[in-house]
Amino acid sequence: MPNSSLKKRLKVWERDTGALHASSEPKELMGAILEWMPSGAKIAAVCDRKPEAGPSIVFYERNGLERSSFCINEPVDATVELLKWNCSSDLLAAIVRSGNYDSVKIWFFCNNHWYLKQEIKYLRKDGVRFMWDPTKPQQLISWTLGGQVTVYKFIWVAAVIGDSTALVIDDSKILVTPLSLSLLPPPMYLFSLNFPSAVREMAFYSTKGKNCLAALLSNGCLCVAELPAPDTWEELEGKEFSVEPCVSATSLGSFVHLIWLDSHMLLAVSHYGFNHSNCSFQTPSSEDRLCGFYLQEIELACYEDNLPGLLTCSGWHAKVSYQNLLEGLVMGIVPNPAKRCAAFVQFDGGEVFEYTSKLGITRRDLKHDEISFSSSCPWMNVVLVGVSEQSQHLLFGLDDMGRLHVGRRILCSNCSSFSFYSNLADNVITHLILATKQDLLFIVDISDILHGKLELTYENFVHIGSKRKEEDNINYINIWEKGAKVVGVLHGDEAAVILQTNRGNLECIYPRKLVLASIVNALNQKRFKDALLIVRRHRIDFNVIVDYCGLQAFLQSASEFVRQVNNLSYITEFVCAIKTEKMTETLYKKFFSLPYCKEQKDLQANDLKGSDASLDATNKVSSVLLAIRRALGQQVPESPARELCILTTLARSDPPALEEALERVKVIREMELLDSDDPRRMNCPSSEEALKHLLWLSVSDAVFEAALGLYDLNLAAIVALNSQRDPKEFLPFLQELDRLPVLLMRYNIDLRLRRFEKALRHIVSAGDAHFADCMNLVKKNPQLFPLGLQLITDPIKRGQVLEAWGDHLSDEKCFDDAAATYLCCSSLPKALKAYRECGNWSGVLTVAGLIKLEKDEVMQLAHELCEELQALGKPGEAGKIALEYCGDISVGINLLISARDWEEALRVAFLHRREDLVSEVKNASLDCASSLIDDYKEGLEKVGKYLARYLAVRQRRLLLAAKLQAEERSINDIDDDTASEASSTFSGMSVYTTGPGEEMALVEHLKGMSLTAGAKSELKSLLVSLVMLGKEETARKLQHVGENFQLSHMAAVRLAEDTMSNDSIDERAHTLERYVQKVKAELQDSDAFSWRCRVFLSP
Repeated sequence: MPNSSLKKRLKVWERDTGALHASSEPKELMGAILEWMPSGAKIAAVCDRKPEAGPSIVFYERNGLERSSFCINEPVDATVELLKWNCSSDLLAAIVRSGNYDSVKIWFFCNNHWYLKQEIKYLRKDGVRFMWDPTKPQQLISWTLGGQVTVYKFIWVAAVIGDSTALVIDDSKILVTPLSLSLLPPPMYLFSLNFPSAVREMAFYSTKGKNCLAALLSNGCLCVAELPAPDTWEELEGKEFSVEPCVSATSLGSFVHLIWLDSHMLLAVSHYGFNHSNCSFQTPSSEDRLCGFYLQEIELACYEDNLPGLLTCSGWHAKVSYQNLLEGLVMGIVPNPAKRCAAFVQFDGGEVFEYTSKLGITRRDLKHDEISFSSSCPWMNVVLVGVSEQSQHLLFGLDDMGRLHVGRRILCSNCSSFSFYSNLADNVITHLILATKQDLLFIVDISDILHGKLELTYENFVHIGSKRKEEDNINYINIWEKGAKVVGVLHGDEAAVILQTNRGNLECIYPRKLVLASIVNALNQKRFKDALLIVRRHRIDFNVIVDYCGLQAFLQSASEFVRQVNNLSYITEFVCAIKTEKMTETLYKKFFSLPYCKEQKDLQANDLKGSDASLDATNKVSSVLLAIRRALGQQVPESPARELCILTTLARSDPPALEEALERVKVIREMELLDSDDPRRMNCPSSEEALKHLLWLSVSDAVFEAALGLYDLNLAAIVALNSQRDPKEFLPFLQELDRLPVLLMRYNIDLRLRRFEKALRHIVSAGDAHFADCMNLVKKNPQLFPLGLQLITDPIKRGQVLEAWGDHLSDEKCFDDAAATYLCCSSLPKALKAYRECGNWSGVLTVAGLIKLEKDEVMQLAHELCEELQALGKPGEAGKIALEYCGDISVGINLLISARDWEEALRVAFLHRREDLVSEVKNASLDCASSLIDDYKEGLEKVGKYLARYLAVRQRRLLLAAKLQAEERSINDIDDDTASEASSTFSGMSVYTTGPGEEMALVEHLKGMSLTAGAKSELKSLLVSLVMLGKEETARKLQHVGENFQLSHMAAVRLAEDTMSNDSIDERAHTLERYVQKVKAELQDSDAFSWRCRVFLSP
């Protein structure tokens, strides 16, 4: 100002001492309007900038330094009458006087920009004043000289609408940003719509290519604009479009809520009869006599042609076609996506009714328990869920307490914001995205909401104390900045969640759960290219594509996969990533057990009948790469890039098909050597390029050996040179091979490559002069003996091969097979020795007959065998030899008694009428029965002791485990600051503990006490022999004791197994006596007791 005396200073004094704390520079401050922010960070003042511009608001720090300012965009003669912060210091309100009107303006600061969010106009004569509620930061109270008091309750509504378009109100502008095209942070934007006055209310309509925006202005006018298709919006960058008010014959009132019913119909909640609602520049009419809240339909018509790619901002006419007086306060209205020209209206208290165009609110035939809320929800939305043919709507609401409602149900009690995600083309919602007050972002499957699985799966949407559980949880993400809220999502394949921090910045995150859901959706729709692009963009393992489809289904779709992708670089990247591991069962196991993967089995089972038999379903890598290789040959025209991609599929096979790859390189090289005009040569890379590509993908030594395997020494030399080998390493070896005859060269190469079957074929084909090499080869590689017998036809040489094979089998201790091999080549002495080594006495004596040994030699051999069998613990077989070959009856019966073959010993004794031997058998059987009776009684006592010990150990461990779990739950329930203290206190407890190893050892010992099959056979033979000898009572007692032991043992084992699988022991149910009765009733006639004689069974 020319006159510096008009400038003023801002001075700050200390509250306690009254001393001057700070003083600002002189400034053209307007009046004495000052407002100190409740948080103490800023002081707001009004600066007069006449005559250059209208007033502006200046912010000072407490030290007197000017921090920032903004212009209020009013005429030069405008004045600011009042300035007030709300209690949370995030909204600044002012009364601005201009002309015949006083305006209540409300600004919000975000990302270093002040947005004018509301302007409420009053007539100047009303003398409006206001104050903020001292405890509710978004509630403003205004009053006029006429006695009208109005309470405004503002709520924050996300500027991002369903199709990911941000529409931000800033004074008389709406800033438009399609976030699907670019994530521009505020205050930046793509283009703007300018209106004649400040925007108070806005609604956007986007369906089937139709995009319309309606806005109510502070002067009471309604403006409508039709926007072109979003894919053309990039051309509108940086432009501003002026929108003209609609022509209306009647007053539309002041809108509280506004939505679109269809592309030419609006539904609004309007109020009439209040001072600020009468400040309209529209033509007065009889409608001005209305008073109260009305639900009204507004029909729109445009009388200008809509040009493609351009906005239609003028020529709109509006007419109120239906009007209904409301009896209660409306909290919100949302369109019904399942019904045309219908909406849901929520009244104060949470009651929701359906509204139908021209019919009004329907109050009958409604299930209020399903669609109404238990309390008022200022934030309300309705979405379609389920399969498109059987879709249903769900009504979501968020109240002031942070409770998220679905009808009468409360999903979450600490929700701060929510949105929805759809990965389907029909806009059916598949996931709920919600942020909690603990700064956790949850991704909720709609199916879990429908089936009521939220508590178990999402753990009541609260923070989990265990770090291990936190790392394993796939349902939520920790939001890194406190207070950030969900403002929108990018639907479909984008699978992104947009968060806005308190500073105003936009952050875009891609939850793994949504990304995999979009991949699954693309694969279900056979959109392989889209699925591959998502996998590449988000660095998901490429194996997901194969593993989700199923191996057989993908093999059949490989041709379509290649056709859709049509990018050899992408296909090569895919090929290089294929591995045997099934990612849907390992890395992504938790994600692929989710409901949206229920189609996986159907997809894998679809069209499997015509699968190609040449594709190995057991080898995932090789079969997938073979299918891709065939598809490349069918779908992609010949080119150098295609050839390199095919070489990649060969090199990455499991095992690598390097020989086939080198064959292709060899063909290219031959075409180059011939210098032909073959058109195929132009469509192939150079042999050097192909070979270097192959070497880059594989181990150079493996490629060199594969070249040798082709028996092409020149190709092997080229491979060695391109792999940067020293010529001294390979040239002498290749020259030596080159000097050999062809068969010997191949034989040596096969030996080097350990291809022994091929080596044997080549050395046999080389002639009889190399038979010694042949024998050495089969002796060093015994698996070649069958092939050697097939290739060698000369009887003498076959005999040598057989004898060598028998020698090998003898060395391997396979004496039975060795003996049979020796018999094939008539090497009888070696066959006899092999039978004797394995204890096959019948084979030894049979071969002795073939050799035609003398009688004395056979007798001597029999005696030797008898002694050997006794030493080996086979008295039964030794007894047979003594009886049949040696003729020694006494020794034979004694050996049968030692073998406990009681019936056979008794039979032989009676056969030879030897009473002395019968008496000997009788006495031995009685002694054995007495010994067994004592053993079974002792075993019965041991079973009881072992079982009692096991039950005591098990009971103690269960009690200790229950105590540990109770203590762990109590630690998880307390906060993090005291958790470590509690856990360390618990770790100091001194408790007697018994490990699970003792339990298992006791159970295993019990199982080891069972009767073996041999013991049962001996027991049955002894019982029969005792009966034959007239000792019925001894036999009865033996069977009774043995049966009791077996019943107790089986009952104890079953009791132990049952308690091992239970977390508790019932002292009444888990008793040995009860289990003995069970076993006796269930297994009395089973094979386990087949050794018993029925004549001795108890009644």
